[in-house]
Amino acid sequence: MLALLSTFPKPHFSLLAPTQTNIYFSLIVLFTILLSALPLSLTQRSFFSSVRYHLLEMATTAASSLQIATARPCISSSRRIFKAGAAIFGGNSKVVTKAMSEATENKPISGLPIDLRGKRAFIAGVADDNGYGWAIAKSLAAAGAEILLGTWVPALNIFESSLRRGKFDESRVLPDGSLMEITKVYPLDAVFDNLEDVPEDIKANKRYAGSSKWTVQEVAESVKNDFGSIDILVHSLANGPEVTKPLLETSRNGYLAAISASSYSYVSLLKHFIPIMNPGGSSISLTYIASERIIPGYGGGMSSAKAALESDTRVLAFEAGRKHKVRVNAISAGPLRSRAAKAIGFIDMMIDYSIVNAPLQKELSADEVGNTAAFLASPLASAITGAVIYVDNGLNAMGVGVDSPIFKDLDIPTDKH
Repeated sequence: MLALLSTFPKPHFSLLAPTQTNIYFSLIVLFTILLSALPLSLTQRSFFSSVRYHLLEMATTAASSLQIATARPCISSSRRIFKAGAAIFGGNSKVVTKAMSEATENKPISGLPIDLRGKRAFIAGVADDNGYGWAIAKSLAAAGAEILLGTWVPALNIFESSLRRGKFDESRVLPDGSLMEITKVYPLDAVFDNLEDVPEDIKANKRYAGSSKWTVQEVAESVKNDFGSIDILVHSLANGPEVTKPLLETSRNGYLAAISASSYSYVSLLKHFIPIMNPGGSSISLTYIASERIIPGYGGGMSSAKAALESDTRVLAFEAGRKHKVRVNAISAGPLRSRAAKAIGFIDMMIDYSIVNAPLQKELSADEVGNTAAFLASPLASAITGAVIYVDNGLNAMGVGVDSPIFKDLDIPTDKH
């Protein structure tokens, strides 16, 4: 019998491989029935077990050959046979499972990958390569999205020049080794809704010379004319001219300027872009824990602006969801050593405080915020809207600073830094 098996067609890389696999498994089932149902002697059982083992080896080889033909329709049926074999043959199931993994190793990674291919994103507020806006753009690009940027007008020339000269090339590297491609950069000043809102002194300002169509309405119209529609809108901008002043010392103009640039600008962006957003789209803004906790030094009305932004997120989620099927969420990010954050003056102190007191004792990476944005923009978050997602190593959950001398006698686990 074993000699007869040696003459049976050997598995090879051919279109017959799936059929051979079926035959081998059918024979294995037959010999299993013989072993379990017939009154065989010990010698006979040993013989049929040996035959079954050789058949299983041949079936496994045939199954592994299928990995070069992952596009063939017969693969799925063969996979079901592999699973059945694993269930039937108990002790030999590891061999069959190995064949299954080999047969699928050239297919996309299993699980729930974030796939934004065919999607277009507009990220407002990117003026350098070390802030959260840049990190979000990279994560969206890594997931396959096309990237459009909106850059503050006075920073536009420096930003575009740095891009051309390759100064950001190291920062543009994606996980697969390629460079993030930026399809277009638009001048943008989100403080102004349309040209009629722009004061004469701004129009005459030399930092705005040479740029045009940079109000929110004009940028939305330009994107529509250039690309027709977008799928993802990201608000990554804020400004408080009196941010270093305590709230009690903040002027009315300073307070309203913070609200205008940091929260109403998001309402304006969504208002003007949502007509060109595809149903199922996603809009994301960036907020900070100062919206709900006291952060001394984060003044000038900025804490109020972030609180307004989070409140607006909930209302906009309802309105945008009902009328346009667009989701609206905010990411409450922890402290980052970005150029914008350094303007506050105590960012290093906040990072040190977070590392000592947060549940996860590590410095927050901009990529972690970017990846969260990619998730929120993807179909994986299709039921998440009106939410504030905390990406801060868990600092938002703490009620006390455990580095206080008051807690010195408690046995609190800590990493040594």
